Amino acid sequence: MTAERTQTTPTAIAAVGIVGLGTVGEALLHLAHGAGLEVVAVESDLDVLERAARRLKAAAQARAHDRGEGQGEGPGGGQGGPVRAAVTLTDDPAALSGAGLVIEAVTEDAAVKTAVLREIAARCAPGVPVFTTTTTLSVPRLAIASGRPESLAGLRFLTPPAPGGPVAPVRPPLASPGTVAALDALVAALGLRPVAIAARPAADADDLVLAYLNRAAILCDEGYASAGDIDTAMRLGCGLPRGPLETLDLMGIDSVHSALLARWRRTGDCAFEPSPLLSRMVTAGLLGRKNGEGFARYDEQGAVIAPAGRDAGTGTPRPVTRVGVAGSGAMACGIAEVMAVAGLPTVLVARGAEQAARALTAIGDSLTRRVRRGRITPAQREAALGLLETSSDLAVLGGCQVVVEAIVEDLGAKQALFGRLGEVCAPGTVLATSTSSLSVAACAQAAGRPADVIGLHFFNPAPVMRLVELVATPDAHADVLATARQLCLDLGKTAVECPDRTGFIVNRLLFPYLGDALALLEHADTDIAATDAAVEQGHGYPMGPFALLDTIGLDVSLAIQERLFEDFGLPELTPSTALAELVAAGALGRKNKRGFRTQERRA
Repeated sequence: MTAERTQTTPTAIAAVGIVGLGTVGEALLHLAHGAGLEVVAVESDLDVLERAARRLKAAAQARAHDRGEGQGEGPGGGQGGPVRAAVTLTDDPAALSGAGLVIEAVTEDAAVKTAVLREIAARCAPGVPVFTTTTTLSVPRLAIASGRPESLAGLRFLTPPAPGGPVAPVRPPLASPGTVAALDALVAALGLRPVAIAARPAADADDLVLAYLNRAAILCDEGYASAGDIDTAMRLGCGLPRGPLETLDLMGIDSVHSALLARWRRTGDCAFEPSPLLSRMVTAGLLGRKNGEGFARYDEQGAVIAPAGRDAGTGTPRPVTRVGVAGSGAMACGIAEVMAVAGLPTVLVARGAEQAARALTAIGDSLTRRVRRGRITPAQREAALGLLETSSDLAVLGGCQVVVEAIVEDLGAKQALFGRLGEVCAPGTVLATSTSSLSVAACAQAAGRPADVIGLHFFNPAPVMRLVELVATPDAHADVLATARQLCLDLGKTAVECPDRTGFIVNRLLFPYLGDALALLEHADTDIAATDAAVEQGHGYPMGPFALLDTIGLDVSLAIQERLFEDFGLPELTPSTALAELVAAGALGRKNKRGFRTQERRA
C-alpha cells in the first residue's frame, strides 16, 4: 500500500501578513493574492499604500478584461469573476493580530528590521511564523533580536519575487519544526522555486551583480550609449534574462542605491560607489517600476510604456547586391553563412586556396546541422550554397558594396588588410571590421578612406546570435551607417550603436564583472561552483562567471582584460594574475578542456 503524500494548498495557510510594500513586499502581495490567500499588508507610507491599491485594482480589471467580463471591483474580485481572498491595506500594525504568518519586507537595515520584527512579535500570537526577506544580514542574528528565535526563518531573494522565480529558504537551527513547515508551505503556495544557495556564495553573487549594474548606470550617464541599447546589448550578447538598467528598475533604484552605499562604506571598494546618475534619480523620486518611472516608464500593472519610435538616424542606405567577407576562421565562416542565408550573393576570401576550400566545407556542414535542427529547410541550404563563392584573391572584392573583415584579433594584421581593401575596393564600398575590442579608427586610417569604415561586431556563433554592435567613428559617413543599419535588419540581426571605444558595450561591462569574479579567488573559502550556481539560480543568468570564462576562452579573456586596462587604466580593469598564470600553464578553458569548470563538467 502506497502512502499518500500530503500536498500544500493555499487553504492550508491562514491569513498572510506582509510588512513593507517596497519592491519585494509588493511583489509578494501580488503572489499571495494571486494564490488565493487572504493578505494583510502594512505600510507606513500612505502614498505607497495608495499605489498598491491602484495596482491591485488594475490587475483585477486586466483579469476581467482577459475573461471578457465586466470591470473588476478591486482587490477582492470582479463582476462575474472568481471570488478572491480579501486584501487589507493599512498603516496600522495592529491589523497583523489575526495573521497566521507574517513576512517582513522592510529596508535592508539591521536596526529597522529588528524594530519591525519586535513589533510583529508584540502584535501576533506566540508561535506565529515570521519570515524575513533579508539578503545580507544574518537570519539567526535577526531571529535572536526579534525575541522569538524559534518563530523566525528567512526568504532570501536575489531578484524580486516572481511566479516560478527562485527563492532560497533559510531555515536557521533555532527555528521550530512548525516554523520550517510553514516556510516550505508558503514557498509552495506562492509558486516560488526553492533553490539551495549558501550565504557566502549568495553574498558574492549579489556583490558581482550590483557592481555590474552600477557600471551600466555609469556608462549610460556618460552618454556612451542609450539605455535601450545598453539593455539590448547585454540581454542578447550575454543571454541575460533582462538588461542591467531594466534590472535596476525592477529591483528599485533606491534599494540598489542603498545596497551599493552600504557596501561602499563597509569595503571602500570604488566599484560600489553609487553612480551619480542613481543618486540623482533617487533624489528626483525616479525609483523604477515600483513608482512608475525610472530608466523606463511603467503603467499601473508595471508593464513598460513603450517610448516613442527610435530615431532611425540620418543618411540614406546604399544599395547592396553583393557582399564580401575577408577571412576563413570560425567568425568569417559564420558571417558569410548569415549573408548567404539572407539571400545575398557572398564571396569569402581566404589567404589561400586550401583555406578557402576548408571554409566552404565548414559552412556547408554548419548549414546541414541547421537543417537537422529545423532552423532552415533543405531548399534554403541549397540556395545559400548557390549564393556563396570562395577565393584567395582580394581583387574579387572590388564588385562588393559591403566588405566585412573577420581575421585574427591583431591590430597590425587588420591594418595591413584594410590597407589592401582600400586599394582593391570600389569608392563608396562600406568597409567593416568585426573586431570585438580593437580600434575601428585605426583600421579606417589604414584604409585611407575613414568615411567608409565602421565596426560590425557580430557575436559568436554568428548564425545563432542576434546581436551586432554597430560602431561609428567620428569620420563615418551618415550613408555608411544607414547602409549598415539596413544590412543588419536584412540579416535578421539587432544592431546596437556606440562610438569607437575599446570594449564597445558588451565587453566594457562584461569583463569588469568577470574580473570581480576572478578577484574572489584571493579569498581562501571561495567556492567556484557554488558562486556560479548562485549567479545562475539566484539571478537567472545562463551561466556563472567562471563557466563563462571557460566558454569564452581563458586566453581570449586575458587578452581582452589587458586591452581594456591598456586603454582605460582603471583599477577595476587590472588583468587577473590568476588568469595569467592559468594561461601560462596552458589552461585555455573549454577549447582544450582545461579551465575553471571543465574537469568537473566533463566528470
